[in-house]
Amino acid sequence: MSDVLLRGKEITRRWGGLVAVDRVSIDLRRGEVHAVIGTNGAGKSTLINILSGEFPPSSGQVELLGQDVTAWSQPRRAQAGLGRSYQRNTIYPGFTVFENCRLAAQARTPRPWAWWQSAQDCQDSNAAALAVVQRTGLFDVMERSAGMLSHGQKRQLEIAMCLATQPQVLLLDEPLAGMGAEETDRMLALLQDLKTGHAILLVEHDMDAVFRIADRITVMVN
Repeated sequence: MSDVLLRGKEITRRWGGLVAVDRVSIDLRRGEVHAVIGTNGAGKSTLINILSGEFPPSSGQVELLGQDVTAWSQPRRAQAGLGRSYQRNTIYPGFTVFENCRLAAQARTPRPWAWWQSAQDCQDSNAAALAVVQRTGLFDVMERSAGMLSHGQKRQLEIAMCLATQPQVLLLDEPLAGMGAEETDRMLALLQDLKTGHAILLVEHDMDAVFRIADRITVMVN
């Protein structure tokens, strides 16, 4: 059985009288794509926000790599090996594809004491950025401004930026939204490749894509 890298136990989130997530338990295992599906308002994005540390649960527990991280901040969880993407593009459109990935890599190993050295000369960050643009199929456009990419390429770039932080767990919130058939095929091929070394949580409304890629599915209702 695959290793459990991220676990949510009886997660509940309330806002006053509104229960957005009600006692949800979920395990994310290395080597699997675990899809979460459900109608709008079922609590899918709220669940991702709790797992990533964007806000705390009202009750329940989150474990990352066997550690209780329920009280950890989002940056601390990211440093510990958790990466996520959002429904909206979160890239730096004025920077090149390579620069976007290099900035993400620098966040993994910041070097504030090296004030005399240009960030562009950091060999570790440059190597990490090059590796992820190659793996995500963006090598041919790595010198292009991110804002000039197609929609599908921008979504690939977001995943590349996640990978540059060297995560073991990827939380992907609707990465296929707005894609055509060809772009969807490329993204699914990428996710199939990535799951070998990662645990992947995929929130998605494209059911054909979900049934093609998911090893397990959690359905959220009401």
